[in-house]
Amino acid sequence: MLRLPAVAGTFYPNHPRELTALIEAYARKDPAKPVAVYRACVVPHAGYVYSGRIAGAVYARMALPGRVIVLGVRHFPYGEEAAILTSGAWRTPLGDAQIDSDLAAQLLKACPSFREDAVAHEREHSLEVQIPFLQVLSPDFAFVPIALGTHDYEVLNSVGRGLAQVLAANPDVLLLTTTDLNHYEDQAATLRKDNLAIDRILAFDAAGLFETCRQHKISMCGLGPVVAQIIALKEVGATRSELVQHATSAEYSGDSRRVVGYAGFLLS
Repeated sequence: MLRLPAVAGTFYPNHPRELTALIEAYARKDPAKPVAVYRACVVPHAGYVYSGRIAGAVYARMALPGRVIVLGVRHFPYGEEAAILTSGAWRTPLGDAQIDSDLAAQLLKACPSFREDAVAHEREHSLEVQIPFLQVLSPDFAFVPIALGTHDYEVLNSVGRGLAQVLAANPDVLLLTTTDLNHYEDQAATLRKDNLAIDRILAFDAAGLFETCRQHKISMCGLGPVVAQIIALKEVGATRSELVQHATSAEYSGDSRRVVGYAGFLLS
């Protein structure tokens, strides 16, 4: 299967040279912040003009491996609630990114909730916007796309434990999870709610993050993927979460009345 781009030309540039230059600018390395190996990261997934700088700051800190699990959210009400693709490629303006079929088969075996499903991935942008970053910064990478559309904690716990089995057997694999934070409230409310969620991510507290978002009505679109990620990482002994950068769309749009929060994390 060849998955064609859904948001090229809207969320990110459609011209290969322009796209490459933009990613290189966003992911420019800081000599004061050495590159290191991390088990996982969290990056935002809005249009690059809004969140590309934060995603780039995360990618700039990582020694990117050749194999990546990209765990995103299913924004649209179509397809399976835990959708995986196990073969084929995803096309972007930079070419085709190959799916790691061996790694996908391991994930399908370890996670009973996963279902092979192209429909959930067809127009989903949360995973797509990460692929050009990986194509520029780790050109020979292969990946497995997973889109979660469930907030059932028991399912997320099962997914997390299954991911942990695969990560334990493949310590060279990066678990790349994507979420935006609070949506469409004013700047003050969004910063307050974002910080509540950020505190739980930094504490490696999956259940606390889940309950905090429910209790305080934090519209974090990738809550499910991040909860599953934290469960997986704790299972394999990861203990450290670092906030790389936090901002809102107001910093780029100038409109502080109705904003979206974005943050990037490194986990090890």
